[in-house]
Amino acid sequence: MQIGVPKEIKPQECRVGMTPAGVRELVAAGNTVQVETQCGARIGLTDDMYRDAGGQVIETPEALFAHCDMIVKVKEPQAQECHLLRADQILFTYLHLAADPEQAQLLMASGASCIAYETITSPEGGLPLLAPMSVVAGRLSVQAGAHHMEIHQGGNGTLLGGVPGVPSAQVLILGGGVVGTNAIRMALGMGADVTVIDRSVKRLTELDEQYNGRLRTIYSTTEAIEQSASDADLIIGAVLIPGASAPKLITRPMLKNMKPGAVMVDVAIDQGGCFETSTPTTHADPTYVIDQIVHYCVANMPGAVARTATMALTNATLPYIQRLAKGDLGTLLQEDPHFANGLNIRAGKITHPAVAAALASAGTQQPANPLSDPSRTLGNAA
Repeated sequence: MQIGVPKEIKPQECRVGMTPAGVRELVAAGNTVQVETQCGARIGLTDDMYRDAGGQVIETPEALFAHCDMIVKVKEPQAQECHLLRADQILFTYLHLAADPEQAQLLMASGASCIAYETITSPEGGLPLLAPMSVVAGRLSVQAGAHHMEIHQGGNGTLLGGVPGVPSAQVLILGGGVVGTNAIRMALGMGADVTVIDRSVKRLTELDEQYNGRLRTIYSTTEAIEQSASDADLIIGAVLIPGASAPKLITRPMLKNMKPGAVMVDVAIDQGGCFETSTPTTHADPTYVIDQIVHYCVANMPGAVARTATMALTNATLPYIQRLAKGDLGTLLQEDPHFANGLNIRAGKITHPAVAAALASAGTQQPANPLSDPSRTLGNAA
């Protein structure tokens, strides 16, 4: 198979879809891998490193898209990239379509088969290709939040871990999944007073046992969120419903009862955000203030540590890329329902139920005449 790795063009995105080590594995298996020139330069992955691994360095994205059977990326394709896709291509990347109807329309129009890292599942019920970036984002969320709690960043001037004789900061984490677990680890490690809210009693029990009572665990209700938010210096939104829009757990009226200068970090912003007042921001301009509350809503948080994130992502995605490169897409997805859960768009039609429901509520329409019906080959995934 001809596999293409373009340079990411989303603002402040320095990650790349594959490391030279990943390219070497794919080439050794008989594939051709084309990488766009300078795609990994910002994180020390040079064109020569890709050449030494057996990759072909391509000068323009147009040439790369024109010749490759599968495009492997990190972030969702931008509009100009969507126009380069073809009906006989596979796109393998993070998509987060539930919050992006414009991208969904462009991808449907392309006719390409679009597989999203974030909706592939595992037999254990996890999200194996979202997990590595969730680990990174969870750890970064505390680091970013602590920075913006500083007085000159707009925060209330509270040190996360406090000092002898002065209380630690109150940190509220909404969600006890992969993001939340890693945020808990960092916040406790830095000496904060940490509360986690989750709707799973089982998960709260596991976290309580893991941290031996050092962590405050609360079952999720609107009242519990309201009360905990009013005491918090830092709130981290870490909720996820695979493929669907994130629920709005912090509403605009709640901000009035919060501490002035408190910081909210919305890790769920790729899926629309779990704060009612969330709007996507960038690394160049990461925060804004509403009702004296600092909002940090960077949509590609792991891009801040692009080298670590790229290596972690390739470790997770490479086995799936190798499987895609071996055979027929329809057969693979029919035989593996967990891989099939990653299919979001095929032949001009949305195929993931949660994505379809979220986009329908946003007014996105399926095209009247899709090129084919993916339900014929994809069973329950359609």
